[in-house]
Amino acid sequence: MVDITFTEDTLRYIRLFEDMTRTRVRDCMEAEDKLVFVVDPGQANRAVGKGGENVINLKNKTGKNIQVIEYSDDPETFIKNVFYNYNVQSVVMENRGNIVHATVTVDPKVKGRAIGKNGRNLKIARDIVNRHHNVQSINVA
Repeated sequence: MVDITFTEDTLRYIRLFEDMTRTRVRDCMEAEDKLVFVVDPGQANRAVGKGGENVINLKNKTGKNIQVIEYSDDPETFIKNVFYNYNVQSVVMENRGNIVHATVTVDPKVKGRAIGKNGRNLKIARDIVNRHHNVQSINVA
């Protein structure tokens, strides 16, 4: 797990998100054209809003894509939540020497999107998981 520090911009995004969604943000990570918010367990649906309205409004206000992830103390559940949009079929955790590795199996039709252009989505997923759990390596199957 990593110490999390926020920039002024990130703090502004968190304030805006919390005001708009009435949910509590545990973490916010900025990545190029994307903001990833981690919310408390049970708050993801409220954060996204009816028909995705909160996410759409936030995207319009910030000019960035928005991803909402529900936090879980259980690494496997948290990883499923990170890859929620890709129809997760399984998460297999294993120790490889001194690192913890997770293999996430998603719907083959959306595997490319889960990985992203040049592996970008996978890198963001690895970073956000590593900030909350002792998992250093993830691949998508």
